[in-house]
Amino acid sequence: MDRESYENPAIASIINQQYVAMKVDRDERPDVDARYQAAVSAISGQGGWPLTAFLTPDGRPYFGGTYFPPDDRYGRPGFGRVLQTMAQVWRERRDEALESAASVMAAIEHNESFSGRGAELSLALVDKIAGSALSQFDARNGGFGSQPKFPHPAALDLLLELAMNRDNEQAGEAFVTTLEKMARGGVYDQLAGGFHRYSVDERWVVPHFEKMLYDNTELLRNYVHGFQSFVRADFLETAREIIAWLDSTMTDRERGGFYASQDADINLDDDGDYFTWTLDEARAVLDAEELEFASSYWDIGELGDMHHNPAKNVLHVKQTLVERAGQSGDVEATAALRDRALMERAKAKLLAARSQRPTPFIDRTLYTGWNAMAISAYLDAARVLRIDAAREFALLTLNRLLDEAWDGTENLYHVIAYSDGAAPVEKIAGSLDDYAFTVHACLDGWFATGNMNFYRVAVKLADGMIARFYDEVAGAFYDAAAIAPGAAPLGALSARRKPMQDSPTPAGNPTAAAALLRLETLSGKQEYRDLAEDTLDNFAGIVEHFGLYAGSYGLALERLMLAPVQVVIVGSGAEAFRLEATAIARFGVNKTVMRFAPGQLVPDGIPEGLAETLLKVPVPVGAEAWALVCRGRTCLTPITNAEELLKALEEGD
Repeated sequence: MDRESYENPAIASIINQQYVAMKVDRDERPDVDARYQAAVSAISGQGGWPLTAFLTPDGRPYFGGTYFPPDDRYGRPGFGRVLQTMAQVWRERRDEALESAASVMAAIEHNESFSGRGAELSLALVDKIAGSALSQFDARNGGFGSQPKFPHPAALDLLLELAMNRDNEQAGEAFVTTLEKMARGGVYDQLAGGFHRYSVDERWVVPHFEKMLYDNTELLRNYVHGFQSFVRADFLETAREIIAWLDSTMTDRERGGFYASQDADINLDDDGDYFTWTLDEARAVLDAEELEFASSYWDIGELGDMHHNPAKNVLHVKQTLVERAGQSGDVEATAALRDRALMERAKAKLLAARSQRPTPFIDRTLYTGWNAMAISAYLDAARVLRIDAAREFALLTLNRLLDEAWDGTENLYHVIAYSDGAAPVEKIAGSLDDYAFTVHACLDGWFATGNMNFYRVAVKLADGMIARFYDEVAGAFYDAAAIAPGAAPLGALSARRKPMQDSPTPAGNPTAAAALLRLETLSGKQEYRDLAEDTLDNFAGIVEHFGLYAGSYGLALERLMLAPVQVVIVGSGAEAFRLEATAIARFGVNKTVMRFAPGQLVPDGIPEGLAETLLKVPVPVGAEAWALVCRGRTCLTPITNAEELLKALEEGD
């Protein structure tokens, strides 16, 4: 539409003569995007981008749609005709426009304020959510549904949770197959690492080439959790590659911070040309042996995958190195080593050549919620994969977030810094997502360091989140604070939303509920658990119908229904390392692992809820390190070796 309509002088003239035109950055203002998406869905039956809405002067939508061609085609009216017609409606049939606007507003209020009390909160409800997702599982290609195919990280973690802790084999198969197929596909950048936004086909081959921070941090967690649970080298390799790409391309290494996104294209006539290869382009870079390997391994041929240029190939793995070795007739280990050396040489040369191409634009804006998600993912990866650099960068980013996006009391802002590095002049109020994800990040910061400041900030932000967003009458959280009394109405922005669907990031309400449940186990404050339970109860009657889009709800409900498992490691040295590694093995949403030096076990050094039990434990005499396993408020006697710790954890499953 930019190329076809907004740069068209005739169409631009109509807009400038008859409208006040506004363009909204949906990342900067997710509250605007969400409400007008709901409005256009109510009008046309579907939302999406580009989004075009026609508003009354006070901001209420009376017509809208997604893509409009410049003239009548594809069964859609031309944009010029739509513009003239809507202006005429406003001039000559204003009552109809106002009536339509009122109906749309009513639809937004209804559709965006999910409410469905009545069903019992139970593990059976989690099973229904997972069952709905599994009913869409594509056993051949991995993923869910058909084309276009999107990643669903929260749903994947929910399936892993059921596989690990309830022995659901089908859930485990769906998790493993999806991670395998995605990492082999063109939706994954085979050269630099990192995932593109989604696949236009069901085989994960041809992606929409945009790369988003939130996709990559959440998928990083999937691969970390997959390695944690199955100890698979391919999951470890993918996780490390995602981190390497984020480190090299999407981070402010000096000050901390994760950038928002990388564009799909260079210009409007491009379609992933930066990421794709013709056979001749590969031949110009690789020697004969490397080309023979690369063309077979990544499926580079004369006929490629892209409609705009059929010679362009999207690199994807047809057979893994292990599969190739098994078919080569050679000794598998020798063949795999030879092929890996060829792959690394070819990858390095192709990546070096690609770096000479014009690079798609990187939006260097630092968004608070997305950075908080990235901090949690990096700290998770750092602990499981033993990557100290990821831990240090996550903490650097967390400190920057708290310095620049938080005022030290209850106010958290949506943007840390813009793409030019400048701090916001006019600060945008943080959304529910910003608060909820930052509470999680602060708690993860505390688990990583034992720094009580992170824990205290988490409590302050959680209290601020409750005060700002919680509906004390009906329960659950709104996504944005209420408009101040006496303020001018803001059209669709006045609609109150209680988000519970993961689309595309984990939804605000279950994310907030999970944060409060984590806080309750550390602080001992029952009110946090009560609010979390009431929030989840608000949607219990309808959530099973959302399947793939209710993964974070299912994880929060698991956390509510299962007693928290807290593993505390005290000590240093090799034995403490073995105890911690044993405790971390196997993903569980309700399991937390903490490690302390003996001197930290004082009342001011740990949260209140832990102090109630941990400070009363008799310390084993003469032990280099020891572990304490607690389920809820019940703790076993201290354990001094990894074998006994593994036995204690398995007996509780």
